[in-house]
Amino acid sequence: MSSSGDRMPRLLALVPYLLARPGIRIDDAARDFDVSPRQLRRDLELLWMCGLPGYGPGDLIDLSFEGDTVTVTFDAGMNRPLRLTGGEATALLVALRALAETPGVLDTDAVHRAIAKIEAAAGQAQPCGVVVGLGVREGEQTARTRAVVRKALQDRRALRIRYYTASRDEITERTVDPMRLLIVQAMSYLEAWCRHVDGVRLFRLDRIDDVRVLDEAAVPPPQARPTDLSDGVFTERPDQPVAELVLAPDARWVAEYYPCEEVAEAPRGRLRVRMRYGDESWMIRLVLGLGGDAVVEQPAALAEAVRRRAADALVRAGHLPSTLGQ
Repeated sequence: MSSSGDRMPRLLALVPYLLARPGIRIDDAARDFDVSPRQLRRDLELLWMCGLPGYGPGDLIDLSFEGDTVTVTFDAGMNRPLRLTGGEATALLVALRALAETPGVLDTDAVHRAIAKIEAAAGQAQPCGVVVGLGVREGEQTARTRAVVRKALQDRRALRIRYYTASRDEITERTVDPMRLLIVQAMSYLEAWCRHVDGVRLFRLDRIDDVRVLDEAAVPPPQARPTDLSDGVFTERPDQPVAELVLAPDARWVAEYYPCEEVAEAPRGRLRVRMRYGDESWMIRLVLGLGGDAVVEQPAALAEAVRRRAADALVRAGHLPSTLGQ
């Protein structure tokens, strides 16, 4: 199934793509968008219901099918390719600059050329109110951490780090043997052998509160292997529990931000999602953090855990004026 996070950009790109290729075979278009012909037909069926306010004849996108080919006969104004927003350009620039400074990158000139092109394009988007230029950098603390980690990698030295683990909401001290710096989905990570757990772990640089290079050499054991990140940082496993949530309109972003097995529309603009999670405490904090915009339908044990955690929080905050009478 195609997730909503993948489908929306594809739908927005489909019309200008088809306008430039009238009469293209559906199989060829599907290949270009890296989806199945069946999925592309579903996308085209959905486009048929999109268009301008009024949503009557002459307002909706119109398509013409002949055999296995498709042509756009009315584009409803969707005739320009997607453009990067200021925020997207900023994230991309930060990631590219980090890549340019990462040891082992073979063609740094190509990276710098890409940076220059994006800066030039972003500079023409001033009406959006976002300024993207040479001054865009990741946080100062993260930049300092990156420099220390990069030095440790070059000198093959172990590191002592203080790290915040979001899934357990805890801070731990660890000694690690650095293996590589990498960027996944615009976030910077240190991959290292963690002596605390005797395993390879990924550490987000912006969650490393303190880092110190040790005098001892970094010696990852023979069984330390790089993590396969082709599917992202979070890898779903069949043994992980599945949560079924109903998200209010203001919380629909959750389905775009986190991997979901299933996404379905629900009444009143809500969204029903199924998502796997590796740690119950993390899922409880996610639901509570949505402030009532998420309802746990399954499993019942998770719903009860959320209820207990919320009740405990109200008891502990009972002396505050905002909670009196709750």
